[in-house]
Amino acid sequence: MDEGSAGDIVETRGDATPVSSVWRFEKASRASLIVDADGYFELIREAMLKAEQSLFLIGWDFDTRIHLSARRHWWNRGKKSGYPSRLGAFIAWLAKRRPRLRVYILKWNFALVKSLFRGRMILDLVRWAINRRIDFKFDSAHPVGSSHHQKIVVIDDRFAVCGGIDMTSDRWDTRAHLHEDVRRMLPSGKFYAPWHDVTMLMEGDVAGALAELGRERWETAGGKPIVPCQPQDESAWPDRLVAEFENVEIGISRTRAEYYDVTQISEIENLFVEHIARARKFVYAETQYFASRKIAEAIAERLDEPDPPEFIIINPRNADGWLEQQAMDGARNRLVRSVVDRDHADRFRIYVPFTSGGTPIYVHAKLTIVDDEILRVGSANMNNRSMGLDSECDVFLDARRPANTGIETDIERIRHSLIAEHCGLPIEDVAAQLQDGASMIAMLDAAPTRGKHIERLPIEKLDDFRSELADSAILDPERPDHRFEPIAKRGLFRASGRLRKPLGRLRRRLA
Repeated sequence: MDEGSAGDIVETRGDATPVSSVWRFEKASRASLIVDADGYFELIREAMLKAEQSLFLIGWDFDTRIHLSARRHWWNRGKKSGYPSRLGAFIAWLAKRRPRLRVYILKWNFALVKSLFRGRMILDLVRWAINRRIDFKFDSAHPVGSSHHQKIVVIDDRFAVCGGIDMTSDRWDTRAHLHEDVRRMLPSGKFYAPWHDVTMLMEGDVAGALAELGRERWETAGGKPIVPCQPQDESAWPDRLVAEFENVEIGISRTRAEYYDVTQISEIENLFVEHIARARKFVYAETQYFASRKIAEAIAERLDEPDPPEFIIINPRNADGWLEQQAMDGARNRLVRSVVDRDHADRFRIYVPFTSGGTPIYVHAKLTIVDDEILRVGSANMNNRSMGLDSECDVFLDARRPANTGIETDIERIRHSLIAEHCGLPIEDVAAQLQDGASMIAMLDAAPTRGKHIERLPIEKLDDFRSELADSAILDPERPDHRFEPIAKRGLFRASGRLRKPLGRLRRRLA
């Protein structure tokens, strides 16, 4: 493996074709992983209050009706904070009171349809449109069936956020994921299920790189060129947040579909394969889906080894919505069966977290930890779309980079914290059970099943129609042109792939 001139990691495959897995590495003076939207919404509000030159919001969806502060929700509206809590009003208020500030908001165009049914959101969009310092754009610059899926915030080109949390409804929750929390309420007044998510806050040159990425996407979507911010020493880092990492180097990887003169970028797919191949002890992942053929192939090949690493994946019980359940749950079922057929050492698990009352917690996080050396978070799921169809962005820390020496202890603490959250255990208990390299699978299989807990994903038997639908990947293609391939050649078990269709029976341990 060689390092490219621009800082990209370039792998040379057997056919001598260079494969890039990283767009660039940039320095971060500070960085922290934020778990769940309760903490994130409070922190991003505080950061936006510090914006001076530019506030750039890039997302799959924005809902102007949500409140960024839990203390300002319906149950506590009497308290005054000096500024609006609701997102739509807050952005307008901020632009009015910061004479140098320009606000740019880029949102996937399909969400325009949703906006028509969100009541006062239409009024917010009109209010933004008449403000000359707020530019709002719907992104439609992608192939049919693709989506703009990045979740990025950049402030003054000095502070940035990249992860899985959208500023929209049904995202807010605390790390406690209470069984019945009246604060988990949609603007419509309906309650929603518990929701788990993560994102990364960063300060320094890495923010300038993400700003560059955003400006390029803005122009691709038809926006006028955005002038970069003037250099400044101050950043929007929240005062009350103590950084988990300082003076580190962060890698940035992207997915972008081929579209007219826009070239295909599949760095994220290549990075997943690279990280799986690198693992010596374990890969711990939290992801909304497990439906990627390439990732399943990479895991299966490692499981073929005499002493493979452990693979622990935290998933939701079911995908969100009927169509996604048909596409993603079915594909997960087929891939899990195929992978388990190769798992001779019993090193592969998928777990689902539950509240104390038995309600599945929806896992929307996109996080991977490898051997406590790699911490990766972003917008990309372990599904085909995120590998080559939707626009995605991931950031990661790698302890093997010279600037990142010694971060393994911090990554380990984050991993223990996440496991403790899912299992309803004190972090000290998790750390004690996993000391000296103890098996995560053994610990998780033996974890308490009362109260807040995790359970192994049950694998149901699919009928022939759902099996064929899943195998074809017609609802979750890897590339734009894969929709037009012959059915016999495409899908999870495509002719060029390295996975076999699952056997007629699962091993007894999954029964």
